[in-house]
Amino acid sequence: MSLEVLNAKVPCFQPIMTPSDFRHSLAANEPPDGLLPALAALWWAGKEDWNKAHQIVANGEGSDCAWVHAYLHRVEGDLDNAGYWYRQARRRQETGDLATEWATIAATLLASKRV
Repeated sequence: MSLEVLNAKVPCFQPIMTPSDFRHSLAANEPPDGLLPALAALWWAGKEDWNKAHQIVANGEGSDCAWVHAYLHRVEGDLDNAGYWYRQARRRQETGDLATEWATIAATLLASKRV
């Protein structure tokens, strides 16, 4: 059954946001409703609002927030601090392209269905 048919038959069904949907949502002024803190912070990072993104993850808990926190410190060039947060997230410290890491984090968090 297609997603469109399922949405029509079950009105309360909430479709999963795709990475493409998430990226396209950056055209809006505010993040989509219902995002968990790590994804909301990543959304603000995608809007290049480092401070707002950092404020969210600095107050967040769990490995997802720690992963986004690590990414943010990598963006600012604070690799020692980023390393600490990668360890907290139990993730390998990234060294590649920042845009690729942003997309990887978004896809992974969205796939976890904990939007």
